[in-house]
Amino acid sequence: MTADAVRSEVLRPRSLSRARRPTVRASRFVLYAALLVMAAFYLTPVYVLLVTGLKGFDEVSLERMWDFPQGLSLTGFADAFDKLAPNLANSFRLVIPATLISAAIGSLNGYILAKWRFRGSEVLFPLILFGMFIPYQAILIPLLQVTRGLGVAGSIEGLILVHVVYGIPITTLIFRNYYAAIPNELIEAARVDGADFVRIYRDVLLPLSISGFVVVLIWQFTSIWNDFLFAVTLTEQSNWPVTVALNNLAGSFSVEWNVQMAGALLAALPTLLVFVFLGRYFVRGLLAGSLKG
Repeated sequence: MTADAVRSEVLRPRSLSRARRPTVRASRFVLYAALLVMAAFYLTPVYVLLVTGLKGFDEVSLERMWDFPQGLSLTGFADAFDKLAPNLANSFRLVIPATLISAAIGSLNGYILAKWRFRGSEVLFPLILFGMFIPYQAILIPLLQVTRGLGVAGSIEGLILVHVVYGIPITTLIFRNYYAAIPNELIEAARVDGADFVRIYRDVLLPLSISGFVVVLIWQFTSIWNDFLFAVTLTEQSNWPVTVALNNLAGSFSVEWNVQMAGALLAALPTLLVFVFLGRYFVRGLLAGSLKG
């Protein structure tokens, strides 16, 4: 083979790669442009909320809904926070214990159903999952009667109990699938070393459950925080979470749209921050459970 032939063979892949570069760049440009358009469309309501919340009451109108505020005003956010502060506190009093308790119970259920099979477990697990498909509206009256019988009707504690019970099916499902992916050899080795039921869970499975707990905590936090039906039905006005109070933020004779928009942003801020800081772990945890389980 001559030197010219060898040179052409060496340079051919480079020439082909250079020819493909414009095509790759064009496809990436189209992809990013489509993503930007979809993101802008999705964030349009957030933009309206933000610019309206930063306007004064005199500046708010349908004709100027898309316009930037002429002068930034935090009056709407201040008024909304003053009105919603007690209800934001109620939401945190509700969400934190309900999320932690339901996650703990779901973890124990998943551990038992995945690693400690017993007679009837194949029947019990579908029965637990059946709770996911019961509509909220179908159990409102029984729930109200139960909370009255327990003496927690209209209170935050009663609402915590309801969300814990209603969250057990989904938390059990997530943890059961997650623990099913853990090799049984670890459990057998712990048993050989003399570890009992509690020690195996505490020393073996619990340290491996961080991703599963992140998924469950994010899921339960957002679901309980955004709940409206249970909150408006099962709690008194003094114990309303922020979602119910936000619905009653409108005035009797005139609607202060800047205050309502600011209140909506304040109510959505906790769940937004949770997904911003923990969203990547949420996706990793879901993939871990689905791919291994």
